[in-house]
Amino acid sequence: MHQDWSSAGFDAPPIAPHVGPFATPAFLSTWSDHFDHVDTTAIVEDERGLVVLCERDGVLEFAGHGDVTDYHTPRGERVADLLGAHMASRAPGTEFRFDSLPVEAADVVQRGVTLGGIEASVVQHDVALVIELGASFDDHLAGMRKKQRHEMRRKRRRFEEGLGAARLERLSGPGAASRFADMHRRASGDKGVFMSDEMEAFFVDLEKHCGGLVDVLLADAGRPLAMSFGFEDDETYYLYNSAFEPAEREHSPGIVLLEMLIRAAIAAGRRRVDLLKGDEEYKYRLGGAPRPLYLVAGTVGGNP
Repeated sequence: MHQDWSSAGFDAPPIAPHVGPFATPAFLSTWSDHFDHVDTTAIVEDERGLVVLCERDGVLEFAGHGDVTDYHTPRGERVADLLGAHMASRAPGTEFRFDSLPVEAADVVQRGVTLGGIEASVVQHDVALVIELGASFDDHLAGMRKKQRHEMRRKRRRFEEGLGAARLERLSGPGAASRFADMHRRASGDKGVFMSDEMEAFFVDLEKHCGGLVDVLLADAGRPLAMSFGFEDDETYYLYNSAFEPAEREHSPGIVLLEMLIRAAIAAGRRRVDLLKGDEEYKYRLGGAPRPLYLVAGTVGGNP
């Protein structure tokens, strides 16, 4: 075990596809820099594969808290053997909880735990919502239910009648993530509380080190009406978080922002927009399809 984030083991492919930045050393090391004061993080690897583990409150997990890490997956074609050997070496009574696993990763993690002579429960505990894109925005609309299609058009029309033509711009340079954080913390309830000073610093470093992207929705007045923080690769845009100006709620800037992000992803030739973890109703209304996420849990030397 070690903490060398430059290890060549990260070159091995993740078991689960389309998991964005969440299994990369850049994301995991950034997470560790900000949150490892409550965890012990270790990279476990050999020629069979690589997993990044941590212990939180005495429970063994994959590195990256579930509230900021949407997907977990090990790397390497024979990583089940590696995980099995590691789990067999853990002290009896060690609890483990491997969450946020797409089915491809859950199958391998369960097999690894079993190879370690340990029984585990496997349950679906969450879901991500993913929009598969067509060749054009019209194709996307055609794949939506009539009511949803009408609702999206109605909200876009109300936005433009009240505020003017919508446009999306990408912010860059120092301060972009902090501008997003400022808008985010103006939200009511838990959403606003989430964006603490510590969390803002995390987002700043996600932008700096992990390719985090800040997009802003504007209209005729030129002031920010909604903002998103996301990641992208050649095939997928991952919507990590979003916020909107509370005073403009009646004009649905959050929904218009998401429509504009979908349009931008289609124009860039991407195949999907991943709305990530959480089954909020608006994600289904935008055309999101569920991607189940699984939890593999149990106790070394005990029953699942």
